Amino acid sequence: MVASLHDVLGDIVLRFLIGGAAVSAFAAIGEAFAPKSFSGLFGAAPSVAIATLALAFASQGASAVASAARWMLVATLAMFAYACCCITLGRRHGVPVWLAASASWLVWLAVAGASWWVIAGAR
Repeated sequence: MVASLHDVLGDIVLRFLIGGAAVSAFAAIGEAFAPKSFSGLFGAAPSVAIATLALAFASQGASAVASAARWMLVATLAMFAYACCCITLGRRHGVPVWLAASASWLVWLAVAGASWWVIAGAR
């Protein structure tokens, strides 16, 4: 099924509005905590996720939202593993940051792939 340009633009505008409102709300929450760098953390990913899930629910229903949320959890787990690996390797003397970050992507790929295999195999 091919979506019309009008539908695509409508989705983009709706995603922009929902995402903007969510970014503002999460940034306000982030301002309550220290350090202030949490504002960016609270503002980015949750707002995109909320906009994506809202649009998926409106256009495809609850089962699409459940699937999207499941894969968001997989991505979160893989990114957490990446961050832990990056921090661990980055603290070691003699390991350049670029090498630690590059090697950590292999950990991300392994965790994401294993999680996908477990979830896709469970269906």
